[in-house]
Amino acid sequence: MRILVLGAGSIGGYFGGRLLEAGRDVTFLVRERRARELGREGLVIRSRLGDATISRPSTVTADRLHEPFDAILLTCKAYDLADAIASFRPAVGSGTMILPLLNGMRHLDMLDGQFGRTHVLGGKCVIAATLNDRHEIVHLNDTHELSFGERDGGESARVQELADVFTSANFKSRLTEAIVQEMWEKWVFIATCAGINCLMRADIGDIMTAAPELPTKLLDECAEIAAAQGFRPSPRSLEQCRVILTKPDSRLTASMLRDIERGSPTEGEHIVGDLLRRADGCAVPILGIVYAHLKAYEARRARECGPGASGHVIGEAAGSGEQLTCA
Repeated sequence: MRILVLGAGSIGGYFGGRLLEAGRDVTFLVRERRARELGREGLVIRSRLGDATISRPSTVTADRLHEPFDAILLTCKAYDLADAIASFRPAVGSGTMILPLLNGMRHLDMLDGQFGRTHVLGGKCVIAATLNDRHEIVHLNDTHELSFGERDGGESARVQELADVFTSANFKSRLTEAIVQEMWEKWVFIATCAGINCLMRADIGDIMTAAPELPTKLLDECAEIAAAQGFRPSPRSLEQCRVILTKPDSRLTASMLRDIERGSPTEGEHIVGDLLRRADGCAVPILGIVYAHLKAYEARRARECGPGASGHVIGEAAGSGEQLTCA
């Protein structure tokens, strides 16, 4: 199976690198600068679960992508999705599977509209990783999990083949018949964690000191929206969320807060705004304030950076490019 990984940053580089390490046929769709870095330095993974160095991994730039792949692993930020779609479109053939690892659901609507629902699987990942100043991928925790499946349930021959490809790689992969439910449960958690971090501009421990009731109230609002859409989070999922979001000494922050602190664009529209639009009459006052906070931040970015500011930051440099996906 030929796999195209969009980007070789902290998420795509990690999972794609682990597949290469296992001898799988992987090509990275990257920009010219990243292609030169990989050609010169290789793809390097630093992890307590095992380091890896892949010399001269296969890369392609968008202008040289002219043939279909069997599967495309999509790991971009939500605000880059439109550009990403344009770049990998030539790689989508009649039987290509697109496996997006973005949070929320809005990306599924966009991908379905461009390529048709039959091409698009459901997927999510759980990992904390960053690129350091040597362009190495640094795995920050003990979790590296990728879950996927057919959005209508069942185990088709094609996803079983994909599962077989993932099995030998050094990360935990799981084929599930309930991927959409699991994506909703992760969305509820991510919206709550990112929302409360950004609203309070603080980590979970400091929020518990200042306003211990807020995280669980926001969690209840997000869960109510999921239930209204037919995807009520399981009691086990909600209990796990409550434990994580109420630890008194937790230093947990979602990547969206770090984006704000760097003056970078955020996925607020995709994670918070889209969830709010699906409220369907649910009472969600805290989530509404979170969204207003994020909209005000983006308005400031637009004013200070000007039109087309998605690649710019306010004030300091953008930093390490850390991506944290937690569930």
